[in-house]
Amino acid sequence: MRIYESIIQSEMDAPILRRRTISGWRMTLTAMAILASTTGVCLAQRPGSDDAFLPSPVISTSTVPTNGDVNPYGVAFVPNNFQTGSGPLLHGDILVSNYNNSANLQGTGTTIVRISKTGKTSLFFQGTAPLGLSTALGTLQYGFIVVGNSPTVDGTSATAGRGSLLVINNQGKLIQRFVNDSIQGPWDMALVDNGDSAIAFLSNALDGTVVRLNFSVTSKGLTLLSQTRVASGYVHHGDPVTLFVSPTGLVYDQRRDVLYVASAGDNAVFAVGEAASRQSSDGLGTIIYQDNVHLHGALGLAIAPNGHLLVSNSDGVNADPSQPSEIVEFTTDGTFVKELSVDPSGGGSFGLAVRSFGDTSIFAAVDDNTSTLLIWTLNMD
Repeated sequence: MRIYESIIQSEMDAPILRRRTISGWRMTLTAMAILASTTGVCLAQRPGSDDAFLPSPVISTSTVPTNGDVNPYGVAFVPNNFQTGSGPLLHGDILVSNYNNSANLQGTGTTIVRISKTGKTSLFFQGTAPLGLSTALGTLQYGFIVVGNSPTVDGTSATAGRGSLLVINNQGKLIQRFVNDSIQGPWDMALVDNGDSAIAFLSNALDGTVVRLNFSVTSKGLTLLSQTRVASGYVHHGDPVTLFVSPTGLVYDQRRDVLYVASAGDNAVFAVGEAASRQSSDGLGTIIYQDNVHLHGALGLAIAPNGHLLVSNSDGVNADPSQPSEIVEFTTDGTFVKELSVDPSGGGSFGLAVRSFGDTSIFAAVDDNTSTLLIWTLNMD
């Protein structure tokens, strides 16, 4: 296993993903050049030297709760405006949803774990099997956690159910479950928190669509107001290794009203315009990034503080043994920036998230292979 540190420069064009050698771990790629595009200066790392990189703390912690659930999928931060009440969550905590049970059967995991700022793991929520808590994980400031579940009976796609959207309160108690025809195996989610209202964009593994669910929100829970299919036509099918090859990662740019969609089967990232207001499907949307050199089953998606997008690779499509479990950084106009690996074997990279707290930004990503969460502090200086 290997960990790479990650920093961000103040220049908006500077890459967020940077590699350095950490004592006790190994670097598998040769020294690489880091281009500061705003200055035109190429800062090359000399072999055995860390001069080109600023040090930052790194935490690697287990995501396995007491019941033995494995295969962490979703990652979500507890933001500063989250109403914690008398519950166990603290601002800055990280929540991780588990997809597999202790027997490693996909679609049967039932738990969400809490990772503290110091990296301590504790159980936050445990439901009734089978659930299969997916990458569709987010929080709302009223003190709710929203998570998608895509269950199976025996760990195969042949027995997959359409699932639901669960609402959990800040005490770790399930208070609501949404089931309707728009929810067809919720695989990932972009949750837009507007206080008294919220939007959940869901990618569906069973039918290759992306839907928008509009909610009103009060201290008592969520009320579904409308449901709209905003994108469709993505490659989707069952897979014996990854369970599903389908649209997954979602990131919403509220300023531009654009939804970004990472589709593993299409091995590309798309942009869907007027995502919050459209009343019909935009089809696939517009391809913004398609790169067979660096994309190997585009999966999880996040936006970095510098405005770049980060996409994880499932290695279930266009696999390259020399680039296992990669997270790729690219610009919204489709320019490759950098990549890093979270595991020396394929299939380890999935859910990821970035959150800023004051002058500090935190980047967290799961390693499915080892059931761990990797946490980087991004230096904003």
